[in-house]
Amino acid sequence: MLSHIYVGTNDFEPAFAFYNAVMTELGTRLRFNDASKPWAGWQPAEGARPLFIIGKPYDGQPAACGNGQMTAFMAPSREAVDRAHTAALANGGRCEGAPALRPHYHANYYGAYLRDPEGNKICVVCHDAV
Repeated sequence: MLSHIYVGTNDFEPAFAFYNAVMTELGTRLRFNDASKPWAGWQPAEGARPLFIIGKPYDGQPAACGNGQMTAFMAPSREAVDRAHTAALANGGRCEGAPALRPHYHANYYGAYLRDPEGNKICVVCHDAV
């Protein structure tokens, strides 16, 4: 369904540190990182898409968060959710909901909610029973 998601950043280095730590825990791989643009992108361990990209907005205007916008990353396990949450907090993230089961979504929904260093909301979630 998705080709890529692009999230704008005003301060590339902290954003890269944050997302690289989270993506590592989720088992994705860095596809490119060019600090001169600046931008970086990650892809699944197997396959070329979807891409998750961070970088300076193309129009040169400041990046801004949107209320009600969130990017949710699929985790391969509940332990990966926990590790990604810890890595995010260690790299400038802010907790918006600690890792936990959230049965009001469905019985196996195990997720954590965070803000990146610039305030963008992300979720890391595992839908598996264990």
